[in-house]
Amino acid sequence: MTVILVLLTFVAFILLDWFLEEKPVATQIPAAAISPERATPQLDSVEGFHTPAHVRYHPGHTWILRERKGYARVGMDEFAAALSGGVEKLELPRSGQWIRQGQRVIAVTRQGERVELVSPTEGEVVEINEEVLRNPALLRQQPYEKGWLFAVHVPDEESTSRNLVPVNLVRAWMSEAVHALYALQPTAAGAIAADGAKPAPDLLAHLPEIPWQTTAAEFFLTCCLEKPAPAGMARELQS
Repeated sequence: MTVILVLLTFVAFILLDWFLEEKPVATQIPAAAISPERATPQLDSVEGFHTPAHVRYHPGHTWILRERKGYARVGMDEFAAALSGGVEKLELPRSGQWIRQGQRVIAVTRQGERVELVSPTEGEVVEINEEVLRNPALLRQQPYEKGWLFAVHVPDEESTSRNLVPVNLVRAWMSEAVHALYALQPTAAGAIAADGAKPAPDLLAHLPEIPWQTTAAEFFLTCCLEKPAPAGMARELQS
């Protein structure tokens, strides 16, 4: 009798497990039935800076968006774009170049001063955004849309994602960056919110007491790197 009860209990657990596993599949909504409005991730805002939830962030203020398996786009977040301000020249890696996560592969120049940013991922560059090379102002105007920089074939997505800002810490990370900028100069707070809740187009344009080049390099995590920019960083356009 005991053996029969044990067997019945075991079967019951199997059936319960099957039911819990299969039920979500049966009620799953087909992708085609989801409206474009509901399928499109909404922009989030942290301290006035757009911080979309559908992209992943590197601590050096670059972002990566996985569009399909092994393929992702890379760009600068709005904080980096606003800190860079009026970019006069943009430099990007070459198509076909292999880049490493944390490697300096992006460079922006304003008022004759050059600052680099690092790649948020490792892989082979497969596409360059020619439009942003022709018009670097897109970096500030649409940093997550038309202002994207390049696309990468990422063979090992799992290992790359480990060094990105954890999703549940993005808000705290961005807020800390903004307040660190406030701490440099109290009047910077006014520059950040010069147009209501939106940051000014160029955060440090009217704050000459804050050295743009060294300040930006510190936020972009490139202030103390000794290696020169990669030789492949040849795609550039003088505006």
